[in-house]
Amino acid sequence: MAAQKYRTVSGTASTIHTEPHIEGRRITVRDIHALVEERGSRPRAVAEEFDLPLADVYEALAYYHSNPEEMRTAEERHERAVKVAKDRSSLYSGKQ
Repeated sequence: MAAQKYRTVSGTASTIHTEPHIEGRRITVRDIHALVEERGSRPRAVAEEFDLPLADVYEALAYYHSNPEEMRTAEERHERAVKVAKDRSSLYSGKQ
């Protein structure tokens, strides 16, 4: 039986992201979690939308739940980046 090769890459081991993602892809574990568990998308639909094996979607979800501290840090980093972008954007300045 062939050994299973997992494709989820941690943020510290990544060369393209600062957060966990699918190897060779830019879709993050956080994105997959949001699509499936927060927005209610079916894992198969997410796999098809991003041309991923279904196993990668489930692996990303398992990674999310197995690494709560890393995922909490990734979410906080993302929220700070969104706030900075909003603060710099004239779209959110309240001026019309």
